[in-house]
Amino acid sequence: MIKKVASALSLVLHPLLMPTLGLLVIFSTQSHLTFIPFEYRRLIVIIVLVSTCILPLSIMPLLLQLRIIKSMQMETARERLVPLLSTAAFFMVGYFFLQKFSPPAFITLFYLGTLVAVLLSLLISFFWKISIHMLGIGGLLGALLAIWLKYGVTTHLWMLAVLVAAGLIGSSRLLLGAHNPKQVYAGFLLGVVVVSSVVLL
Repeated sequence: MIKKVASALSLVLHPLLMPTLGLLVIFSTQSHLTFIPFEYRRLIVIIVLVSTCILPLSIMPLLLQLRIIKSMQMETARERLVPLLSTAAFFMVGYFFLQKFSPPAFITLFYLGTLVAVLLSLLISFFWKISIHMLGIGGLLGALLAIWLKYGVTTHLWMLAVLVAAGLIGSSRLLLGAHNPKQVYAGFLLGVVVVSSVVLL
C-alpha cells in the first residue's frame, strides 16, 4: 500500500510536469507576472507543456520498442542518457519557440534554468544516477526563491508547500529503491541552485 502511494506521488510529481506546474505557480504569485493577459499566459503554458512534457513522453514508446530503455523507470544512469538527450533537444526547441512570443524576462530565464538543469543532469548521468524527480521540484523552489529575492514578492507559503512536496517525493524515491539519499539531496540542491542562479544572475 505504501509503495503504491509512493508510485502515485512519483507519477503526479513527475519531473516532466515541473516546468508547467512551475509556470502555473509563478502566475499565481502576486508579482507583475500575475497581470499578464490570460490568453498570453495560456499560450506560454501550452508551449511549455508541449515542449517539456508531451513531446518527451511521446517518444518513450519508441525507445522501449528499440530497447534503448528497458522500462519507463529507467533504473540505471546509462539508460537515462538517450531520454535525457531527447528531452534536452525538445526543451531547446521550446525555448527558441517561446522566444518568438517575447515573454517576460523571468519566464524566459525560468525556462532557460530548467534547460540548463536538464543538460547538467545529462552530463552527470554518464557516471552517476542523480534524482531527476528531485531536480524538478528543486527547480521549482529555485524559481520561487528567485521571485522573492528579485522582486520582493512574498512566496513563503508556496515555498513551504514545495518543500513539503519535495520531502514527500524524496521519501517516495527512497522507499521505491530508485535512489539513495545522496542522489536525492544532490538532485534537489542542483535544481534549486541552477534555476535560482540563472534567474538572478
